[in-house]
Amino acid sequence: MNRIASLLPAGPLLLSLLIVIAALSRLLPHPPNFSPVEAVALFGGAYFARRQWALLVPLTAMFLSDLALGLINGGLYWEYFSSAGFLLVYACIALTGVLGFGLRGKVSAGRVLGYSLAGAVLFFLVTNFGVWATGTLYPHTAAGLLAAYVAGIPFFQWTVLGTLFYAALLFGGFELLRRRVPALRAQTA
Repeated sequence: MNRIASLLPAGPLLLSLLIVIAALSRLLPHPPNFSPVEAVALFGGAYFARRQWALLVPLTAMFLSDLALGLINGGLYWEYFSSAGFLLVYACIALTGVLGFGLRGKVSAGRVLGYSLAGAVLFFLVTNFGVWATGTLYPHTAAGLLAAYVAGIPFFQWTVLGTLFYAALLFGGFELLRRRVPALRAQTA
């Protein structure tokens, strides 16, 4: 067994570790919405053999990072946990994890790019709809919904860039590990 393989945890544990590290990167300074949320969900959906783990691990990792952010930021961040926005973000994580099932056994740069863009668009559409539907910032009319989407555009660019960055990091990094550690190639989590 080569030295790298002996230092790495087994398949499911390694996947979980990569996801938790990516989720905790949210604690680092970053532009608004430049985060690993959708990439983590796609990665879990693509590589965990057990569907429940493919959804549970990314959701748990994101929840841990949300708790850490709540402890660091306090105040308004704690209010987020009781908001509809919180539920919508977690619904997007779960839906993107299910989307990631389509990558199983078919991971390629082009497919990861396409699925990453789809996950970012899904997140944008669902969360901005939620801001409009559950908030008081925009009138509950078609014009108000359009205004909510238009106001979200500056954040959308960061969602796309963050999703692409973290997808490249997770999928590319894992592929590099698999090339260096033969045991990971044969292993499904």
